[in-house]
Amino acid sequence: MIKRLIYLIIAVPLIFFFIYNNPGENLNDSGSNKTDSFATISMIFAGDIMGHERQINAAFCNEKQEYDYTHCFQYVKPILSDFDLAIGNLEVTLPGKPPYAGYPQFKSPDALAYALKHAGFNGLVTANNHSNDGYGAALIHTIDTLRGLNFYQTGTFKNMAERDSLYPLIIKKNGFKIALLNYTYGTNWIPDEPPTFVNLIDEELMLEDLEKTNSLNPDIVIAFMHWGNEYELHENQEQRETAKLLAENGVDLIIGSHPHVIQPVKYIKTSQNDSVLTVYSLGNYISNQFRPNTDGGMMFEITYKKNKYTGEIVKDSYYHHLVWR
Repeated sequence: MIKRLIYLIIAVPLIFFFIYNNPGENLNDSGSNKTDSFATISMIFAGDIMGHERQINAAFCNEKQEYDYTHCFQYVKPILSDFDLAIGNLEVTLPGKPPYAGYPQFKSPDALAYALKHAGFNGLVTANNHSNDGYGAALIHTIDTLRGLNFYQTGTFKNMAERDSLYPLIIKKNGFKIALLNYTYGTNWIPDEPPTFVNLIDEELMLEDLEKTNSLNPDIVIAFMHWGNEYELHENQEQRETAKLLAENGVDLIIGSHPHVIQPVKYIKTSQNDSVLTVYSLGNYISNQFRPNTDGGMMFEITYKKNKYTGEIVKDSYYHHLVWR
């Protein structure tokens, strides 16, 4: 867990998403400047990856008679590829066969997952209000497709035994041990089809999960939350209370999605005097929504450093990239 945080805030606004932040200065180890004393991991998070009907139609290639979404991500690929972990919220199901559909029950071709992998994503969370849009079979095929492409995936599970063994998702990379959690406020009144399971925002469940997570001694705990009110530019009281609960129980970074618009980035002070960074909503990453403020969002990046000798974790820098579609 993070015992002491050092913050280097880079607050240069972006007009487009080709500008990169400068890496943070090397941190000292007992007064020395040995850069090899530290391990570094860089992460970037993206918001709602949606699949409206017009997106599906636009992805169909008449010449090849197949779907291809790679052009949708051509401008963000150079950014995503520069990070150790690139994680987004996949807000569709992948049923594996037609008929495909947009709102209100999203069912997209597997080609979307292939395009996300090609763009540089290596992690996708799948607990959101559209997790059950294709019912149990589509939920299972979504998981199988993502894992087949070697994505880190969590939030939905093929059965409870799988959840017990695979949750929290533990990612070991660059000398870091990262625990990734993912929950949603609901599934649009479509219940889980046994034996599948979607993580819901439930205090008792989350506290049990966090107790298990903390017992595994991860370096960083990240909670990806699908919450809040759609189209509202500020977080609501329920989001604040849930974030406080997570922060007080060992979560180090909170990433939010669902409102389809950007919401504030804030620190939550805990009783342990830690300050937990909370991104209340990343907004849309790609969609066909036209309400005000839904035609874009942000990618949020963060870098951590770990002292190889003391095990101390520090937050080195964080930054944002505004995106527009």
